[in-house]
Amino acid sequence: MRGRNLRGELDAFLAGSEQELIDFRRDLHMHPELAFAEYRTTQRIADRLIAAGLVPAVLPRGTGVICEVGSGDGPTVGLRADIDALPVPDEKDVPYSSTVPGVCHACGHDVHTTVLLGTSLFLAQQAEAGLLPGRVRLIFQPAEELPGGALEVMASGGISGVDRIFGLHCDPRLDVGRVGLKSGPITSACDRVSIRVSGPGGHTARPHLTADLVFALAKILTELPAALSRRVDPRSSLSLVWGRVEAGSVANAIPDDGVAEGTVRCLDEDAWHAAPDLIKGLLDSVAGAYGVEAHMDYIRGVPPVVNDPVSVQMLTEAAQGVLGDGAPAPTQQSLGGEDFGWYLESIPGAYARLGTRTPGSPHLADIHQGTFDVDENCIGAGVRFLAATALTALWEGQRPSSGEPLVSLNADN
Repeated sequence: MRGRNLRGELDAFLAGSEQELIDFRRDLHMHPELAFAEYRTTQRIADRLIAAGLVPAVLPRGTGVICEVGSGDGPTVGLRADIDALPVPDEKDVPYSSTVPGVCHACGHDVHTTVLLGTSLFLAQQAEAGLLPGRVRLIFQPAEELPGGALEVMASGGISGVDRIFGLHCDPRLDVGRVGLKSGPITSACDRVSIRVSGPGGHTARPHLTADLVFALAKILTELPAALSRRVDPRSSLSLVWGRVEAGSVANAIPDDGVAEGTVRCLDEDAWHAAPDLIKGLLDSVAGAYGVEAHMDYIRGVPPVVNDPVSVQMLTEAAQGVLGDGAPAPTQQSLGGEDFGWYLESIPGAYARLGTRTPGSPHLADIHQGTFDVDENCIGAGVRFLAATALTALWEGQRPSSGEPLVSLNADN
């Protein structure tokens, strides 16, 4: 293994495969599919893996693919990409615009899928040459946007036996060739809460004969978020933000019911687990003070993605080795949700952000917008990064005691 040049091997692979991968990404972009309906996408992935001599398995619900590369007694590293699109109309004027009305890949999952596919093809070559010191589990996950796809993968045994797992996500704020890395929380838990308040209504001229439900609801809207800020360690970043409030229909009648809906976001796993009971207790306290009944529906979403520092170091080494010393970039915590967090509750791993912006471009089309697109050079950069990450994780336990790397990631040997 000593003296191998991974960067050169990746260059040679991409010289013959990069255009195929770009075409694959454009095909997915033209034919987006929503969560748990990714049948065509699943078939396209499986067919290409089979053509490379691999043996993919489709998940029980018919969408999503799991495939293993390599064999032997070494460690098993998981690589995950999400494959579903968003219910957002495509607003771009490009040859590969979505052909499905009201649906497009506005979050870059077509890029994630293509990067993992390219990585799969490269690793298959490595395995055939006897150069994989272990196995790589390829996880093409459905329904990240729902969410629920990660739980489907786990229920199907998709991470059974996996020692460490990695994933990535497009970041239009970073230039192509750079990757955003962070130890600890990188995304937020994201849950939904719905509160229905009821009580005797009446005329606004006689609020003392009613529960003055609108006033009580307003107190709930303001006091619950305020109380949370004093009941939870501020480092947890637990927040409750309302998005919908509805009560009454006319100006001079106090209604007898009302509703408020919002999201709960949190960067700390312990605080996330405690949030439902804490919010319910605060709700009962405020509602009781104003004589109204309050019912809460708390809908669990996803846990925070909390990156393991050792795994982040592996990402850093991989990025520096095949993209350059300046490739790793610090990245901020996001309050967005990502169901990759479910995997990290069970096994160590890390989640990275892949730069997709053309260097020097002032244009920024953010994710979850119909105008979102990428500089397709990010596909080759992503394959380099993800393949190097998998190999770095596999090689990690085989470094000599001196710390000298067994394999050269750089072109100069």
